[in-house]
Amino acid sequence: MAPYNVALMKSPPFDPQNFSFLIHDIARLQRREFDRKFADSDITVTPGEARALVHAARAGEVRQVVLADALGLEAMTLSAYLDRLEKQGLIERIADPTDRRAKLVRLTDAAYDVLRGIAEKGAEVREMARDKINDRDWEKLMKLLRQIRSNLHPDE
Repeated sequence: MAPYNVALMKSPPFDPQNFSFLIHDIARLQRREFDRKFADSDITVTPGEARALVHAARAGEVRQVVLADALGLEAMTLSAYLDRLEKQGLIERIADPTDRRAKLVRLTDAAYDVLRGIAEKGAEVREMARDKINDRDWEKLMKLLRQIRSNLHPDE
């Protein structure tokens, strides 16, 4: 998506270069580049399944509903991803001992080979995003982004 042409707007009631737009645009562009690199790879899962697998790895053994929320997905969409990941032997769903109606997602040992491939593609995209940013500035940016996340949600 091309940047908005602010010159054509009479008087925008917002700054089209504000923090929220920048974060959204960066996330969208990063995801698009990741999906492109992913399509050119021999990784055996789709980009959506990869995101589900990575977030499951990040969370550890996690309830499906919590995983769906972390990914910003509807439960049915996540369930379809998990069905395919389970069929490939990359995850297993087990009963939650604290609530027998709920299912926990757990990675299998086979998931780690796939995760390594996903991590390589992610590193390529992050390196592309970082390009000419020096180490000091990159570390400062990362620290500030973690602080912003903490400001918005202290538990994460």
